Amino acid sequence: MRAEFRPDEAMVTARPQELVVIGAGVVGMATALTLSDRGHRVTVVDKADEPGRGTSFANGAQLSYSYTDALASPATLAQFPQMLLARDPAFRFHSSLDPDFLRWMLAFVRNGSANRFRRNTLAGLALAVRSRGALHALARRHRIEFAHGTPGKIILYRSAKSFAAARAIAADKGVAGAEQSFLDADGAVAVEPMLALIRHGIVGAIHTASEEVGDPYRFCTGVQAALVAGGAEVRCGVAIDRIDADGKRPTIVLNDGSRLGADRIILCAGLESASLARTLGARLPIVPMKGYSITAAPGRAAPRVSITDAANRVVFARLADRMRIAGLADLGRRDTGVEPDRLAALVGSARAALPDAADYDAIESSWAGLRPMTPDSLPIMRTIAPGVIANTGHGALGWTYAAGSAERVAAIVEEEG
Repeated sequence: MRAEFRPDEAMVTARPQELVVIGAGVVGMATALTLSDRGHRVTVVDKADEPGRGTSFANGAQLSYSYTDALASPATLAQFPQMLLARDPAFRFHSSLDPDFLRWMLAFVRNGSANRFRRNTLAGLALAVRSRGALHALARRHRIEFAHGTPGKIILYRSAKSFAAARAIAADKGVAGAEQSFLDADGAVAVEPMLALIRHGIVGAIHTASEEVGDPYRFCTGVQAALVAGGAEVRCGVAIDRIDADGKRPTIVLNDGSRLGADRIILCAGLESASLARTLGARLPIVPMKGYSITAAPGRAAPRVSITDAANRVVFARLADRMRIAGLADLGRRDTGVEPDRLAALVGSARAALPDAADYDAIESSWAGLRPMTPDSLPIMRTIAPGVIANTGHGALGWTYAAGSAERVAAIVEEEG
């Protein structure tokens, strides 16, 4: 039974606006529901046949509110030679002479300094903290079921150098409010007994008891039901040609030539946001980072706590009676096909990290998606043209940041309204 929603449970705008949200992934759907709850008239459009079928469909499922480390860092820049030569099986770099890509790379390198890494990581933490409360409020208000739980999370480190670097930024995050504890191998096993099988390979670990998991696809479909029940419209299977913002009201022009106008358009289309923004004359610094996941039954030593193996760049999350395992980072790849060699690399990394976490010989589904990366690993949340607001570029933390960025964009809508 759906909980009755009372308008006084959320901020209700003085002037309801007619809004169109482009994109029905976790970011777009969280944005749409947040705006609908505030009294706006919302329509969601997406080219897929149903919500949550893009990058949100089968991502790593971890809600990592304390692990917001930016990708650009001194450690990442030091790995560039290995990435360029494809010697790192988990992280590969696909270069391009495209001017936008080259500009992105220069900005990424600038963000790789120690000071900028710290600044970007802490900015992400502030957004994540806000997002946790916002997601809880949406789920509670609309009774959205999405295998949501709080198993906690352990990040494993297999070298003293990487553990020392992780402790340094974790200390900064602790000052900012993140509650994390540092463990040795025995301490990690005490929290998650299934790590006993790899105790010899653990140099150190960081444990956050409050970290969560949830199925992003189920969240998207649950939000769709809540939106429709509240009078909003979700239009899937709709292909967009361009956005026009040179009149009194911005307008979406569909591939069939029809038009859909609104007071405000919110661009939450992930990687495709960049191409749609270009139709407005705006440039969004976003490049794809392809990742993979598998879903399988738990193995004989499947962890209950979420695990991130920093060395092998692989994450493990238990979703009810299934294990979701995700990893790999192919920066610059634009196709969403599941490449057999890369899928094998993910399975190999997972076996090396936790040999018995899942039934690797009976994988039920495999998936690949394109994470929309910005040079500083922070989402773009701003007006990019008259009446058009971007909420995109969430990278590998779209699921974590979705509800928080939705609230920030709602504030922009109402400030400009």
